[in-house]
Amino acid sequence: MSRIDEISLEEQPLEWDTHLFRTAVAQYEEALTHADVDAGAAERMRYPETAVMVSVPVRRDDGTWTVFPGYRVLHSSVLGPTKGGIRYDPHVSLGECAALAMWMTWKCALLRLPYGGAKGGVRCDPREMSRDELQRLTRRYTIELLPVIGPEKDIPAPDMATNEQTMAWMMDTYSMQIGHAVPEVVTGKPISIGGSVFRSEATGAGVVMVVDRACHRLGWDLAEQRCVVQGFGNVGGVAARELAGRGAKLLAVSDISGGVYAPAGLDYDHLRKWVDDHGTLAEYPDVEHVSNSELLELPCDILVLAALEEQLTAENTPRVQCRLVVEGANGPTTIEADEILAERGIPVLPDVLTNAGGVTVSYFEWVQDLGRLFWDREEIRARLADKLSDAFDRVWNLAEQQRLSMRSAALVGAIREVAAALDARGIYP
Repeated sequence: MSRIDEISLEEQPLEWDTHLFRTAVAQYEEALTHADVDAGAAERMRYPETAVMVSVPVRRDDGTWTVFPGYRVLHSSVLGPTKGGIRYDPHVSLGECAALAMWMTWKCALLRLPYGGAKGGVRCDPREMSRDELQRLTRRYTIELLPVIGPEKDIPAPDMATNEQTMAWMMDTYSMQIGHAVPEVVTGKPISIGGSVFRSEATGAGVVMVVDRACHRLGWDLAEQRCVVQGFGNVGGVAARELAGRGAKLLAVSDISGGVYAPAGLDYDHLRKWVDDHGTLAEYPDVEHVSNSELLELPCDILVLAALEEQLTAENTPRVQCRLVVEGANGPTTIEADEILAERGIPVLPDVLTNAGGVTVSYFEWVQDLGRLFWDREEIRARLADKLSDAFDRVWNLAEQQRLSMRSAALVGAIREVAAALDARGIYP
């Protein structure tokens, strides 16, 4: 029995009880032993503040109706309004949203953003829906969430299978109810309606900023590292581009169709053009085609996980052949895999630090919308680098001082930030 499964159902609300939520709680419990925070604050942080389940009726193009389940979970608002993505996926659940909302709280606290964590989504298959159906889904879902969302309450953003257009529909729907344009109600919007430059690239670029900082601390030259990137979407694709731009050798990348591998290195620009022209990496020429699972076990220096949750497990982690694991996705490494990596001396750059670039630039977008004053690309990139460098250095130093893993140090630092705010504010009434 795994450590996660040892958490009894009586200890967790059944509504949230999923393997992913248990992973988030197990990580929290592990970090809590080193955080030295008040027991009352510790108990308060264990559960979401608000969990909303809604029904989303959508008229299909053929005239029939489908009712989809929708969710929004707000983990903590003690530091400010909650912030988190909206995903459309057949596997969306309340427990998944609760886990991701908790991780978002730690991410915001670690970066010292005035936000708490949230997450939401609709359980659907967006690949089987037309653009008009997705628009009707988004607008009705937004209406169902009106009591929850707002620029001073909860601010959605894009996530899996959602994008700038989704956020534009959400922003417009909310604004129609209020009676005037409210661009600050969502982030990740098109620039034409208050979006921020560099937002779409921020998560992937931030991953490589953290990797570069880690290489400096480890005494490595990033330009000499061989890299494998799982995922070639908005995070993995940008991370691959940034790694190649810094001189690192890109050995392999993957997308939904599988992976491509070239021991001598891949040409990022050619890869990007191929995917833009053909849609996927399938049939990409003059390379070895590998499965996503095979890609994880390729020999390399840096393995970037920028796809889905729970990719490194107790089963495959003993075969991983890298020197550094980088979490560009949320929760790609299980608790058991973490323990195996630690035993093997392979450090992990945790998700709550490494992929925090997206929420940081979302914060910049929100601030710009509130002030109706916008910054240029270079200023935003420099501000992001400063925030990530500061957070990385605090995590690294704490890990050295208390002999913790980077994940535990990141969570300890975040938990202390939230606990201090809970202690200062108290519990009402």
